[in-house]
Amino acid sequence: MIEMTLREIAEIVGGTLHDVGDPAVTVTGAVEFDSRRINSGDLFLALPGERADGHEYAAKAVASGAVAVLAARPVGVPAVVVEPVGPAGDSNRSYVLAHDSDGSGAAVLAALAKLARASVDRLAAGGLTVVGVTGSAGKTSTKDLLARVLAPRGTVVAPPGSFNNELGHPWTALRAGVDSRFLVLELSARGPGHIKALTEIAPPSIGVVLNVGTAHLGEFGGRDAIAQAKGELVEALPASGIAVLNADDPRVAAMATRTRARVVTYGQSADADVRATDIVLDADARARFTLHAGGVSEQVHLAVYGEHQIANALAAAAVALECGADLASVARSLAGATVDSAHRMDVRTRSDGVTVIDDSYNANPDSMRAALKALVSMSGSGGTPAVPRGRRSWAVLGEMAELGEESVVEHDQIGRLAVRLDVDRLIVVGTGRPARALHQGAVMEGSWGEESILVPDIESAIAVLDNEIAAGDVVLVKASNSAGLWAVARHVLASGPQSVTQGSSPEAGTEAAG
Repeated sequence: MIEMTLREIAEIVGGTLHDVGDPAVTVTGAVEFDSRRINSGDLFLALPGERADGHEYAAKAVASGAVAVLAARPVGVPAVVVEPVGPAGDSNRSYVLAHDSDGSGAAVLAALAKLARASVDRLAAGGLTVVGVTGSAGKTSTKDLLARVLAPRGTVVAPPGSFNNELGHPWTALRAGVDSRFLVLELSARGPGHIKALTEIAPPSIGVVLNVGTAHLGEFGGRDAIAQAKGELVEALPASGIAVLNADDPRVAAMATRTRARVVTYGQSADADVRATDIVLDADARARFTLHAGGVSEQVHLAVYGEHQIANALAAAAVALECGADLASVARSLAGATVDSAHRMDVRTRSDGVTVIDDSYNANPDSMRAALKALVSMSGSGGTPAVPRGRRSWAVLGEMAELGEESVVEHDQIGRLAVRLDVDRLIVVGTGRPARALHQGAVMEGSWGEESILVPDIESAIAVLDNEIAAGDVVLVKASNSAGLWAVARHVLASGPQSVTQGSSPEAGTEAAG
């Protein structure tokens, strides 16, 4: 965050100062909503939560070094106070405001957005490039890749994990300072207008649309509605901006007509501006390909796992090239880039050869398919020249949330796909109708005996793995975040031999904590 006085902050957010001795006191640190993470010079956000109201921690935050509090009522310590907006009845409102009974949280969030906009506007005038990324799948992986490929060009600020909503978006934007060269932001949506609102907090000059899939299908009602919402990003770009579009996704490619910005395409299509050819997967399901752009080509060997990462890498490459990087440096950066966010295709192997693919942060039908294909590639299920059959594959899958009326059908299809891909063992975790549909889909497709089993909870899944997992097995763990299946991945790694390496074989990487 750029330094601002409390007087400036109050003017920007339309608030009043309370218990402030000197309005010229400056916030020199960050904006923080967790009182446990306050450092000297910070501004504390008082937001209502499930267990406590942030206003109750205002004094603690100031005692810990916060200059003041951004609040919806006086709190007895220096504060910028904004008026509550009244209780909201929107059933589609953010989970951040789920416990906002009187509009206090909404008022503080609105003030935070205004503060972020003021900061970004000043920084953009000084050369900050704001890159927005949206899509049904791959946003976080692409964001992590972007941070790596842009780093040689200057300091990059990007959100930790998937911090992409009404709180995470301005919070991340306020992490940018005078030394920042790039601000990379994810934009998520639960309905029409949400992405548009986020672009108004931190207006992007480059917008990347990855794909239009089935994530949040239940909230939108169909892919066309999802495409309409995702396209709000390119509609927000200025005429001087750049829209980076996936040429392999027809709904994304069609967004070229919805923007005044210059369009750059990427993909495997022959007419894409940035494209990949000669694609081969190694034994770890990491892609090798030839990267083409501007009549030049370079060889790339990705360090991230899964064929689906090719599109993400191409999107990152397209942005980096538009920001002045040359193709050779982009290829080098991609080769060394990893996905830094937790529980996203995090591949680790115990010393006995058991590999765990922890992709448990989130799930939708598209990402489930990609993860299952990566599992099969790593295990060599069915046998390939690169990986002879011999490693047993396990898929521990939970429910995919927010699919609406299509939920049962989509879960059924994933179960059937697991059988078609020849996954050796499928453990479906859950008691709801979607979980039953996933298991039943596998059974109806041809699973027999105990190839597919349905268990009620995480503990039951762990018991099966403890009983039956063998040296050399490959275990995929994936579900929507609410299922908490990351606990399965953590247990499998912790219960085996203590030496754990990154990659799908003990020789694949350097020693790391499990």
